Amino acid sequence: MTLPVTALTAAICAIMILLTAIATVRQRLKARVAFGEGDRNHALVASIRSHGNLTEHAPIVIIMIGLLEMTDVHHWTLTGVAVLFLAARALHIIGLQADHSLGKEPWARSLGVIGTWVTMAVLIGWILLLVVTVNG
Repeated sequence: MTLPVTALTAAICAIMILLTAIATVRQRLKARVAFGEGDRNHALVASIRSHGNLTEHAPIVIIMIGLLEMTDVHHWTLTGVAVLFLAARALHIIGLQADHSLGKEPWARSLGVIGTWVTMAVLIGWILLLVVTVNG
């Protein structure tokens, strides 16, 4: 396979997307809500957002990983960045499912957000550096 890091990252993201979609449908059935959030049902909103947030971030990260992998960047460094992204997304999902009753942001969700942003910043910087140095 030509792009193994990209392929594996995409496959794991697809599994996570499928699992969060199933969790959302289960919450909808449990709350008997076919559309919307069911009067802000916490479990349903958390499921909707964990699925939606992943589907918002995964495509661009997978594209950036693929673009970098096509330029033959260091395989293990790119793999590390992909693992950071996947771990951050998993933490975000776990954090959204955590108990919010104390009014505090769950640490897993916060780490997930920060990890996602760090991953995106690294990928953006890496791509811009290559554009400037290779094509400049």
